[in-house]
Amino acid sequence: MKTDHELLSAFAPNGTLRASINLGNPILANTDPATGQPGGVSVDLATELARRLDVKLDLVVFKSAGESVNAVATEQADVGFFAIDPLRGEQIAFTAPYVVIEGAYLVRQDSPVTAMDQVDRDGVRVVVGKGSAYDLYLTRELKQAEIFRAPTSPAVVDTFLRENLEVAAGVKQQLEADAARLGGLRLLDGHFMLIRQAMGVPKSRGDKASAYLAAFVEAMKKSGFVADALSRHKIQGAAVAPPQVSG
Repeated sequence: MKTDHELLSAFAPNGTLRASINLGNPILANTDPATGQPGGVSVDLATELARRLDVKLDLVVFKSAGESVNAVATEQADVGFFAIDPLRGEQIAFTAPYVVIEGAYLVRQDSPVTAMDQVDRDGVRVVVGKGSAYDLYLTRELKQAEIFRAPTSPAVVDTFLRENLEVAAGVKQQLEADAARLGGLRLLDGHFMLIRQAMGVPKSRGDKASAYLAAFVEAMKKSGFVADALSRHKIQGAAVAPPQVSG
């Protein structure tokens, strides 16, 4: 994928690729406790994209998905890593997914809620990370349950306990880790959604930029780059998305 001036202007108009990184999803990004620097699958992909474009990389780091999405939508960042959602797609051109993640529900051990189909009922309050893919999805899908929004996805379970809510929703891996950390909690069997994590670029950057980014993601899946990154960062609960079928 040879870079030309038009692509460089689209991706890095100021000579630096600004990548929006969401620390609210631990499967994709986190902070290294030793160095304090962000790392993870999304950081690895951003680094490789900058290398292929032959530009410097600037990581623009946020604590929540909503902030990360807004940075790309308002062109405070040039590319980002998000769950595909139609609302976000109004301003952002998404690639096909590179990773698929399960969205799960967590309850207390003694909760009367024992199955997925018992969540959407009157009197049930479901806490999600504000602006996350789960927030957007459940806002559309839940008809009777009430949605309660925590500031970020990592704060969901602590908010769930503090506010004495009925259900917590989020990344399965994050919920499993919180359940092990706190005790007295359990996950409901199955998943309520599959989160398709993709890269995105502002639609204003043009079709050529979105096509390049789409081809980049397919190359990263096909080459084993994404699988290697998941393994290297010891990520469980996520799978490399299948190749995009062109039609």
